[in-house]
Amino acid sequence: MSDYVLRERHGATLVIRLNRPERRNAFDLEVRRGIAEAVYEARDDDTVRAVIITGTGDVFCAGGDLKSLSEAKRPMFKDRDRIRRLHPWFRELVNLEKPVIAAVNGPAFGAGFNLALACDFIIGTPTTRFCAVFGRIGLVPDLGGFFLLPRILGLQRAKDLVFSAREVDAQEALRLGILFRIVEQESLMHEALALAERYHHASTDALGIAKNILNRSFNLDQDTLAELEASAQALALHTAYHDEAVANFLNKRPLKFKGDAKP
Repeated sequence: MSDYVLRERHGATLVIRLNRPERRNAFDLEVRRGIAEAVYEARDDDTVRAVIITGTGDVFCAGGDLKSLSEAKRPMFKDRDRIRRLHPWFRELVNLEKPVIAAVNGPAFGAGFNLALACDFIIGTPTTRFCAVFGRIGLVPDLGGFFLLPRILGLQRAKDLVFSAREVDAQEALRLGILFRIVEQESLMHEALALAERYHHASTDALGIAKNILNRSFNLDQDTLAELEASAQALALHTAYHDEAVANFLNKRPLKFKGDAKP
């Protein structure tokens, strides 16, 4: 386990914490490897029912570590391979069939912005800021930015943030639909853990397959989505979770999962 990426268990929630505050939790090779290991653990461990990603200190993630990048000049196609190696674990994160929450405790710039966007819900504080900073140094978005930004913001607003490389404060991020909720700094992890705990008693199978299809809904036509819906519902109908929930309902016993419960 990397000292730069910590893993903490809070019941059925796995907290993945970027832990490189002296470098503003920036990505380097070891951080990327640590996040990948944590994502695969969350995927493969059936006792993990929700995930939180956050940062140590007052920064979520400053993006790529420019110092390490400048010190490790490579041939052009080696740089291409370096970026391509990000995508297997990042794809697993985006499509992880469990709820994933970003607790953004400060600035999330560049790849750090896209890491937050990969999560299902982003909770921030009044000090949270986002920036697709790549254009300031003559680069293009990486770590899934081309996929995530237009889907969450719409094409025109995604172009604005990429072309201008401007900062977005918490209130604008809430208006744009980047932030799910703004909370006070001191209650950020409490709120994130409460939201994650909401899903501890849900059907991970049903939530997972619903997330899988929702993530593909922009790319598929109505007929294809209808077929996926039919197959997914058939799978869900045959789970032990569904059988128990129906039995509880018919016998007037409380359901395990109350989806409208306030975190």
